[in-house]
This record gives sequence, structure tokens and C-alpha cells, in this order.
Amino acid sequence: MSDLPHLLREALVRADFTYDAVAGLLGRQAHDALARNETTPGLLATGDGSPLATLVRLFLLQTAVSRDAAERALPGLLDAMAAQGLVEQSVGEVAARLDVRPYATDHADETAHLWVVSDLTPGLDGLPQRVGGDHVLGISPASTSLAQLTLREEVGRSLDLGTGCGVQALHLARHSGRVVATDVNAKALRLTRFNAALNDVADRVDVRDGSFFEPVAGERFDLIATNPPFVISPATGERLVYRDSGLPGDRVVEDIVRAAPDHLTEGGWCQVLANWVIARDTPWDERLAGWVGDDCDALVVQREVLDPAAYVELWLKDAGQHPSTGGASAEDYRRRYDTWLSWFDEQGVEAVGFGWINLRRGASAAPDTAARTLLDWPYEVEQPVAPAVRDWGRAADVVVEAGSRLVLRVDVLQETVGAPGAEDPETIVLRQQRGLRRARKVDTVEAALAGACDGELSIGQILDAVADLLDRDAADLRAQYLPVVAELVREGFLVA
Repeated sequence: MSDLPHLLREALVRADFTYDAVAGLLGRQAHDALARNETTPGLLATGDGSPLATLVRLFLLQTAVSRDAAERALPGLLDAMAAQGLVEQSVGEVAARLDVRPYATDHADETAHLWVVSDLTPGLDGLPQRVGGDHVLGISPASTSLAQLTLREEVGRSLDLGTGCGVQALHLARHSGRVVATDVNAKALRLTRFNAALNDVADRVDVRDGSFFEPVAGERFDLIATNPPFVISPATGERLVYRDSGLPGDRVVEDIVRAAPDHLTEGGWCQVLANWVIARDTPWDERLAGWVGDDCDALVVQREVLDPAAYVELWLKDAGQHPSTGGASAEDYRRRYDTWLSWFDEQGVEAVGFGWINLRRGASAAPDTAARTLLDWPYEVEQPVAPAVRDWGRAADVVVEAGSRLVLRVDVLQETVGAPGAEDPETIVLRQQRGLRRARKVDTVEAALAGACDGELSIGQILDAVADLLDRDAADLRAQYLPVVAELVREGFLVA
């Protein structure tokens, strides 16, 4: 690759083209408007002619700038950038052909300033947003969600499966000795290589062409992160590679979940951002649990559920196929809508779930006791959520016995509901303030036990003391509540 990525990086640094500086220049109103794909407030905020304002106009607002202004912002680079397809030049003006976007991420208590090159953002200011089959999506809610989900401990080898423009590979390169990034889209592979060089991690990112696990046959990784093309459709019509796998239904996610363990080291993780079918005749968690092999622990969190009609509307609009976007006629839109919705009905699809699948190879105990948590949790969680996934894995390794000494997690609060002055509350709830922020209704024994868990007394000693206070048989109380204590550990209320 040429020196252009490194020279471009130097120019972006000189112009202070960073996420924070751009947000400061735009101000809240224009920044929020741009998030809604509206550029007018941003144009009003970037009229000072500075290199930073020029770069914002050129790449983020996608408006042509004067050649003189572009040359001041990108001195000596315009011809090379035009040759590599980043910009196009006409008489006196320069326009962007690709999006160059600042991106900030926290790692090891430091803010890292990154830049991501992708295809231009479609649909600005309500213009037609039809995208080509090889469209390379840039930074998106899905990519940031996966970044917040992915574990950030130091690892030897990691895999970004279906890399797109390489956002996850850039994250992984900051805590991996080596990253392999795969995709079937030739444009995506080219942009990932460019982005790796632009962010000075090309020596740690190995970009490979191929479908799913084919380019890494026989290889194992400590960490796999993937936001696969998971849109659930009948796999007919034009395929958008960034979101459509070409496989019907949720087969792409099922295939990844089934195949991933063979590519993980012992103790390695695979983390997937995914959609899945909620079938009429099968509970969603039962169906997904059937995909997970006996050699893996699994934490699956369903974050959102859409009915078939809402799902079809969402993705038709995403592809620019709604009449209001100018991307399709009303007749064509209705035909696509009807075909998709009818296919859902034929397949017995009741709804579509969205969420996270986390697999860890090598259960901590025997395979028949592999940890399984499949949780329907549409509520607010702490971001990044990766530490909560890590804590879940640690909890799965804990074997609870009468001699165990446990501690109530520091962020857990107790809530009680009852009539004023009543001797006992009607309801007691333990609620986490951090991580997944789970809540659990408990009885008085569980509440007393949790409150007494400070690491000094064993669980057996605490239960014996509670039995004495309640005039209960100590052996019976142990038999009844030791399994409950194990649940409190697995759900993150008590820690070893």
C-alpha cells in the first residue's frame, strides 16, 4: 500500500479532525441533526474556512468544498486521494467519494482517536438512499453495540468475522497480538486494509478474502467478534452484502454458533450481534439453546423483539426501498413487502429477536453442567456491557458449597414494598445498579443471607444462623437454599 494512509493521518491530526473537536465545532444542535442525517445546521456551523471545518463539510456533510480550502486541509494529498477514490476533483471544487469519519474509543483508561473510511452515508437531507450490493457500511449503531459487547482483555489472536470497513478489527488490534479480518466483499477488504494503515495497526491486522470461517480453516482464536449479515429474509432479490447473507432465515447465525467452538482456544470467547427467528411453536430460548454445543458456556441476551411487519418495514427502508426515499415505486415497495411478509407467515415466524450471543469454549465443569443463561432483557444496561459478560463468565466458574465465602456485590440495593408500619414487607427486590442491572425478587431468608455475605462467614454458617433465628431446621434450610445461593452467584448478586 502507498504512503497515503500515513500522510492522510498526519493531515487529519494537524487539522484536529477528532470526534471531540468535530462535536465542539458543530455544537449540540448541528451534531444531533447530523445524527438524523440532516446537514443544514452543520453547514451553518462550519463556515469559518478552517481545515477542521473544511474536512467536516467535505466528508461528514458530503458537500463540495473549494479546491483551495481542500488543499489547505489536505496539503499535497488531493491527487493521490483522487487516484484511490477518496475524493473527486472538478474545476475549482473537491467532493468526497468516500466517508472519512473520526471515531473515539476508550482503552486502558485512555481515549484513542481513530478514523474510519467507508462508503458515503446514504439518505442525507432526505435524498434518495439506494445503495449498491457491495456497499460498505461505516460506523453504525450495530458496530458500536458490538464494540461495547466485546471483551477487552489482552489476547494472543482474535478474529473479526465479516469485517466490513474494519471497525471491530481496529478495536481488537488494541488488545490482540494478531487480528485476522475476513469478508467476501472486495471493496470492504480494500477499505479495511486502508483503515488499518490509517490507524497505524496494519502490522497486526491480517485481512483475508473468504466466506465466514473458510479463510481460517484449522485455526483457533482467543476471541471472535462478529456482526454477521443477519437480516432474516427469504433470500430473494438484490443482495446487500453488508446485511444479507444469502441464506434463508437465521441460518447464518445458527451456522456461526455451531461452527465457532471449533475455532476457539480453550477458554476462548465468540461474541455475536444477531437477529433470530421467534417461531410460533417454540420458545426462543429453547430454540437457540439447541444451537449451542455441550463444549461451550453460553450467555444469550434478547434485547429487542419486532413483529414481522415492523421488521420488514425497517429493512426495506434501510435499503432505500421505501417510496418516500425515491428508491422504489409504491408498487415495487408493496410487492417486496408482501413477498417478505408472506414468507414470514409461511415459515411460522411470530417475531424476530435481536440481541447478543456469547459463547465460551471449555465449560468450567463437566460438559453436562455447562453454564447456560438465556435472558430476555429489554431494559437499560450499563455500557460498555463487556465487563458484565466477563463477570458472568467468572461466576460460571464458581462452585457454591456450604463452606463458600461470598460477598454481596457493592452495587446491589434492596427495595421493599409494603404498607407503612407493617411488620414484614410484601415484596423484597435485590437490584443491581451496574452491568446488566438485573433485579430479583427474594424472600426474607434470601434477603437476610445476602445482607450477611461479607466474606467473613461461610454460606453454611449464615444459613445456620438464619435457621436459628427463624426456628427452622438447619439441614433443611441448607438443602433448600444452597441452590438458591448458586443462582444468586450466577446472576451476579453474590461474588466469590
